[in-house]
Amino acid sequence: MEPIVTLTEKCKKCYSCVRSCPVKAIKVEKSFTEIIFERCIGCGNCLSSCPQHAKVVTDKVGVMENLLAGEEPVIAVLGCSFPAFFHTLSPGQLAAGLKKLGFAEVHEGAAGVELVAAGYAEAMEQSSDALISSHCPAIVDLIERHYPSLIRNLVGVISPMVAIGRFLKATLGDHVKVVYLSSCIAAKFEIQAEETKGAIDMVLTYRELEEIFHKRGIDPGQLAEDVFDGLEPHLGRLFPISEGTFKAFSIATDPLDTEIVTAAGEVNAMGIIKDLAAGRITPRIVDIRFCYDGCIGGPGKKSELTEFYKRNLIIAHFKNDAPYRTAPHYQGEQRPISLSRSFTGKYAKLKVPKGSDVKKILHATNKFTQKDELNCRACGYRTCREYAVAVYQGLADLEMCLPHTLQQLVEDRGRLIEKYELARRELDREYGDEFIVGSDVGTIEVLDLIKQVGPTPTTVLIRGESGTGKELTARAIHRYSKRNDKPLVTVNCTTITDSLLESELFGHKKGAFTGAITDKKGLFEAADGGTIFLDEIGDITPKLQAELLRVLDSGEVRLVGGTVAKKVDIRLIAATNKELEDGVRDGWFREDLYYRLNVFSITMPPLRSRIESVPLLAHHFLEKARNKLNKSIIGIEDRAVKAMMQYSWPGNIREMQNVIERAAVLTHDEIIKLGNLPLVFAETYAEEADEIPDLKSFKLEREPHVMKVEKKLIQRYLADAGGNVSKAAQLANIPRRSFYRLLDKHGLKGRGGD
Repeated sequence: MEPIVTLTEKCKKCYSCVRSCPVKAIKVEKSFTEIIFERCIGCGNCLSSCPQHAKVVTDKVGVMENLLAGEEPVIAVLGCSFPAFFHTLSPGQLAAGLKKLGFAEVHEGAAGVELVAAGYAEAMEQSSDALISSHCPAIVDLIERHYPSLIRNLVGVISPMVAIGRFLKATLGDHVKVVYLSSCIAAKFEIQAEETKGAIDMVLTYRELEEIFHKRGIDPGQLAEDVFDGLEPHLGRLFPISEGTFKAFSIATDPLDTEIVTAAGEVNAMGIIKDLAAGRITPRIVDIRFCYDGCIGGPGKKSELTEFYKRNLIIAHFKNDAPYRTAPHYQGEQRPISLSRSFTGKYAKLKVPKGSDVKKILHATNKFTQKDELNCRACGYRTCREYAVAVYQGLADLEMCLPHTLQQLVEDRGRLIEKYELARRELDREYGDEFIVGSDVGTIEVLDLIKQVGPTPTTVLIRGESGTGKELTARAIHRYSKRNDKPLVTVNCTTITDSLLESELFGHKKGAFTGAITDKKGLFEAADGGTIFLDEIGDITPKLQAELLRVLDSGEVRLVGGTVAKKVDIRLIAATNKELEDGVRDGWFREDLYYRLNVFSITMPPLRSRIESVPLLAHHFLEKARNKLNKSIIGIEDRAVKAMMQYSWPGNIREMQNVIERAAVLTHDEIIKLGNLPLVFAETYAEEADEIPDLKSFKLEREPHVMKVEKKLIQRYLADAGGNVSKAAQLANIPRRSFYRLLDKHGLKGRGGD
């Protein structure tokens, strides 16, 4: 298992981890960032820099508890920096707490420092190359994975942690379990390396140890002091502070010396490694710690303590004797352990882009000249070109470029504003009050009512026959309301099955019914702050009537399958073509809901009662049909208009719109004639015409009768020919093409044939 994991649900792709990673071992995925462990050096920067705490140390507390509950003895080794973390406890109290947890023995990791001191002295005597200390696992990984040319410079000696682990297992046997407690995250990586595997069974951070104490209800500060069991160290206790290494190894140092050098902290460590790789410096030995001020500045540090105070704590521990009772098996001659280790090149080579590849990526982020390369580092990379290389290598994506993303947002916002304005103009043209067309008294009254009720929050019930323009009226009310900048949600209650309508209106929770695979927001919630229009309200079931009444009374909606209600602020407009009073009397419509809806009623007059507005409506729909069909039609002949004024229009406005569009399709001239309308208009016009035809109008008056006879003849020929157009044309003794034109003229159809 990897020592550091990403909690993908917490990651917000802020790129803090990318910016903080010194080796860019972070890969940007679609919705989160992920560590590339082949490149990671375990420095822990990503842990401390993540504001969302999406990068966390793999939880080993449960594994530790299982170890302690096992039959094999478990040895605790406290890393050299423990006094700087557990500063409120004495060493003896900490030892007592560990033994109360179940550890068989407690040792100081500083003893491991003194075990490897001889190895460093020997390496300095034998090597002529510039040596690099190998006790910091982050530095070892940095060199093995990113600066393989410096592998030969690493001191071939194990770290103090591995040394104490090997010592304990050589003394007590391989069956014992050794747990190392440290502030170092990289140590978790080190125990998994092939060259050091087996010495230490588990590395826990000090914070994980605190968690175990808390979980068990143990307060070491309340315990009497206990003793340490292993070899008592001395100079090794100075190891965790900067320059403490050489003091612990009894190597004399001088501030003016350029042969024996120390470097601590990310900036200094990266700088000196680059200098060594470039051959700019050649010290005899350099002690490099990745953490600032040595191991006391590790990623598991106490951030509330200053580095100077922590340094004082380490020195105080060095000067004061800790309680020791060295166990008998550590006294006398010990079995020798191997202090040597080898290093392996683990360089994860990435594909190198060509100049044209980098240029292409820069262009994709609107960087065409050097001036465009801001090098703002918001993406986490030092330069735009370094970032472009990372994009090519699959480590980064184009969204990481902040200036590019901001520019895209500005452009997208501009496009959205344009689309919104276009859509608003189209809706205004389609549904504006100027298109509630009519000059009759009924239409004028409706417009006056819309203008009165529109600005109020009042519930409106629109009544009238199908096709009288109830939805158009609802849109006009919303346009006049103070909510016109919020959504208008329309629902036709007859087009959705009863089982789904409740879910559509109120939403549902995942698993509320078969097919509910995710939570869904209902239309009432979608209309929050705006208006909801329920068409054909008289068709909803009693159950939905009760739910709707509850919403209107409480202003709350509850998802199907849910238990928590949510407040919504909506204005309701309803419409029906039914007599709701009959429904109340007959029991199919709730009386309380009827009174809740019928606060302000608008009745849409049928078209047959608005005959004086028919010419105006006809030309209005002709204009719409002309634009839709892209045909040049200049008007409607008077006879066609008069025929429409004599028709009863059972389908109201909707029927008229369809009739005009059909006529516009059929006409071959620039004018819609009576013959382009359905036959019923010609028949109605002929039957109800009061005027006695004179010589001037004889031809005009005769045409409808001729068309009626002509249609019946065509139908008869088709019937005799069994619907075969070719055969019917032969029976009528006219060309087939002419017969087809007659079919189109009268809206008839046949089947082809030879």
